[in-house]
Amino acid sequence: MYFNPAFERWVACWIWIHYALVMNLMEYETKAANQGFRNISGVDEAGRGPLAGPVVAAAVIFSPNIDIVDLDDSKKLSPKKREELFPEIQERATAYGVAVIGHKIIDEINILQAARLAMKQAVDQLNPIPDLLLIDGNQKIESSIDQWAIVKGDSKSLSIAAASVLAKVTRDRIMDDYHKLYPQYAFNRHKGYGTKLHRTLIQEHGPCPIHRSKFKGVSEYINR
Repeated sequence: MYFNPAFERWVACWIWIHYALVMNLMEYETKAANQGFRNISGVDEAGRGPLAGPVVAAAVIFSPNIDIVDLDDSKKLSPKKREELFPEIQERATAYGVAVIGHKIIDEINILQAARLAMKQAVDQLNPIPDLLLIDGNQKIESSIDQWAIVKGDSKSLSIAAASVLAKVTRDRIMDDYHKLYPQYAFNRHKGYGTKLHRTLIQEHGPCPIHRSKFKGVSEYINR
């Protein structure tokens, strides 16, 4: 059998890089496990910044030593890769939960509190109940469960990265459905974020029923 030394070196390098990335993403899970925590859940949200649509949160518990190739912060992944990882995360997770908080509640309680509520609802779906939450960002949620808030946690924790993918894909699909109801706003292209295109379309058509009425970029066009 013929062996290509260059190819073998490439494979070895790829394996080493993948292992290093996984170990880096397992830093907080490993630290937590060493402190005696067993059911460790990553928690993240998608959709704080958009001018329209819901905020979505997800929570994921993985078994120790899980390895999901290419899993990373959802913002670093292409839409195609996120869609590929979505069912794998669901299948391989010990438990996961996804919660959606709509634009009306966002307007009522503000986006920060809506995001925290979505994360709490996602955590409440988990079975087994986690004994530690790894939460992306610097805000904890209302829960009696131990929590570590980790800034940029979706690039530092595998379970948070998984939660970010579930939340992002779920929200993108919701916005694609809204595009069918309100095609004049091109929600399939910007997912409700305040892009130049989206702001131009709001100016042209005015806000639609799923726009966040308290957000700048929307509020000034209500009852205009």
